Amino acid sequence: MTQTPPTVAEAIRDAALRLAETSDTARLDAEVLMAHARGVTRSELLLRHMRDPAPKGFAALVARRAASEPVAYITGTQEFFGLPFAVGPGVLIPRGDSETLVEAALAAAPQARRVLDCGTGSGALLLAVLANRPQAQGLGIDRSPAALAMAAANARALGLDARAAMRLADWHAPGWSAGLGRFDLVLANPPYVEDAAELAPSVRAYEPAGALFSGPEGLDDYRVLVPQIAGLLEPGGTALVEIGHRQAGAVCAIGAAAGLSCVVHRDLGGRDRVVAFSVTNELAA
Repeated sequence: MTQTPPTVAEAIRDAALRLAETSDTARLDAEVLMAHARGVTRSELLLRHMRDPAPKGFAALVARRAASEPVAYITGTQEFFGLPFAVGPGVLIPRGDSETLVEAALAAAPQARRVLDCGTGSGALLLAVLANRPQAQGLGIDRSPAALAMAAANARALGLDARAAMRLADWHAPGWSAGLGRFDLVLANPPYVEDAAELAPSVRAYEPAGALFSGPEGLDDYRVLVPQIAGLLEPGGTALVEIGHRQAGAVCAIGAAAGLSCVVHRDLGGRDRVVAFSVTNELAA
């Protein structure tokens, strides 16, 4: 006798039970993977397809997630600031906490004309700002050719490629910013995880170490990048830099030593998440 294949609802239930061993969001993961396998949105899946037969490819997707592979890498996409971004191995997955930086940037410079994103990765920060500032032009720099290719693809997919350029550059290299000019907004989500930090297997085993780790205190990249910020800003410009939630004091001290004033922004969880730097009056004079 031929066994009746499980329905979408049954397959999601079984997958959620399996994924609960490795994921804190097992049910959500199962629904997102099923929507991907079915070729529909999650909302469409839940409203219209729960009684359909489960697609054959779903089990393989669940197995990958059970091995701790991030859902965003399995589906190849991640939503950020209401926009869809292609992501994949070698490129950091944009996270909701980083939306705090975009909100702070939009509030800090509503008339920004030139925007620089240092370590652009998927392009999420830069493209989210440009999508909300139609008068602005942007430049994303990264030391990873793979990341730049993905950022450029995202710019094209979002119809922002006419205003968003990508350039290979590394702020550790002498002269990396030569010829870039100055910017009204500088954005950065540099590596800031301590080398010995405990991370979820889905992060440590799959996401690029070069975009995560920055020395024993997680401060090595701030020590290099922050002192260069004043030379990148137009008069009255602002730089928004993401931080680990225990790093505000140390990062602000690095900025103060470089002649920058500091304002700390918190994320929705009430944790320090973004430092806004501007040039002090003394240095500007």
